[in-house]
Amino acid sequence: MSTLEIKDLHVSIDTEQGTKEILKGVTLTIKTGETHAIMGPNGSGKSTLASTIAGHPRYNVTSGSILLDGEDVLEMGVDERARAGLFLAMQYPVEVPGVTMTNFLRTAKTAIDGEAPSLRHWTKDVKAAMENLKIDADFANRNVNEGFSGGEKKRVEILQMELFKPKFAILDETDSGLDVDALKVVSDGVNRASEQNEMGTLLITHYTRILRYIKPDFVHVFVDGRVAEQGGPELADQLEEEGYDRFLVKA
Repeated sequence: MSTLEIKDLHVSIDTEQGTKEILKGVTLTIKTGETHAIMGPNGSGKSTLASTIAGHPRYNVTSGSILLDGEDVLEMGVDERARAGLFLAMQYPVEVPGVTMTNFLRTAKTAIDGEAPSLRHWTKDVKAAMENLKIDADFANRNVNEGFSGGEKKRVEILQMELFKPKFAILDETDSGLDVDALKVVSDGVNRASEQNEMGTLLITHYTRILRYIKPDFVHVFVDGRVAEQGGPELADQLEEEGYDRFLVKA
């Protein structure tokens, strides 16, 4: 079992108006096999947490720590974090002109594992994963995300997650922009990875609709850069009924 520990994390960004603190002491522990949902209103720090774990250079950690099995994640480069077992499904996946999906996936898998996968088994795995996610086989020869719809980009993010087999996946609003059918397909992919690879999942979302398909073990409410409340899946149902008003009034 692996553990991702976030301890009293404070994160700021530099703006034209000066330094702005976004995360104000976040503490969270995730173990492999667990699913944690982070919910909260816009601007509460959810995506900042995801980007900080992944190593985005815009975000400055002013205090606190992130540990993966006791190792200091903040001392690792972005590529080292990926090799250590961290994966981020981005809220807005970028296009990579000139790089085909086939080349990108195999190159990334080789970099993560330290050796190239067997071509015969790799081709079989990619084909199966694409079929499960209802991604047309022609996409393998297209450039990464170039000309893809929003839903197609999100499916490709989950394709990467299934093939790279991370210890922990951070899914930053993966449900945004998905219709009901695509939401079900994407959720099935996350559930497969969780079951087959004992993956830990940190699922960031505004809404409870994805939680109908990906059942969280824990729910954490973010407000103003802090964890305002946490509980089990019943907390998500409460938020669906009541919204975030009571937390915003306190903040």
